[in-house]
Amino acid sequence: MWVVFLSDYIFTIRQLPQIWRLVTSFFVTGPQLGLIMDPFFLYHYSSQLETGSPRFSTPGAYAFYILFVSTVILLTGGFYLGGITLLNPLSMALIYTFAQDDPNRVVQFFIVQMPAKYLPYASLAITYLMAGQYATLVQATGILAAHLYDFLDRIWPRFGSGPKLIQVPQWIQRQFAAPAGVGQGRSYGTAFTGRTGGPGQPPAQNQTGSGGGWASGSSWTGRGSGRRLGGE
Repeated sequence: MWVVFLSDYIFTIRQLPQIWRLVTSFFVTGPQLGLIMDPFFLYHYSSQLETGSPRFSTPGAYAFYILFVSTVILLTGGFYLGGITLLNPLSMALIYTFAQDDPNRVVQFFIVQMPAKYLPYASLAITYLMAGQYATLVQATGILAAHLYDFLDRIWPRFGSGPKLIQVPQWIQRQFAAPAGVGQGRSYGTAFTGRTGGPGQPPAQNQTGSGGGWASGSSWTGRGSGRRLGGE
């Protein structure tokens, strides 16, 4: 196949390197139930994270997250383990991050309801029963990738009292930043990019709330004190 991950066809000097496999392998999954469930999980949990997770409120943060976990999956599930279809571990990475954001949320996995924190391991168990140990190991690289991102982004700064070890590059933020004054809808509010004031005017300040500067504010908070009707 021309789309699965085969390193011998990517890093070669005997023919034109097929570098597109680095990307297309994330659009291919295994047979049987994976043909239905992996695309569904990818769409469902990707939508949940992109629009509902506060950790991805910075412009381009979600795209950088996908780039990061995909790179780790390529190195571990692709190069090290020899996996050729990587949609399954990518979906697992999204499931794991979703579970870390809201571990006690009750979700439904097939016909069983459970806290979200158990969802990644239930998915691993199903893969083991249906596809065997090797497929489970490749899928587990998604957990490894997502946990590494979570450690660098949240666990170490919060619990290790250390600096945040991973930041969204400025060039990625610029690519995804909305024009000034244009709102970006999120499940917990609306994000607005501030405008720069004209000559002699201070720049507009974003109205902040619990969303760390991304929640919408009221237009009345920026008005002056006004004058009483009928006054001089």
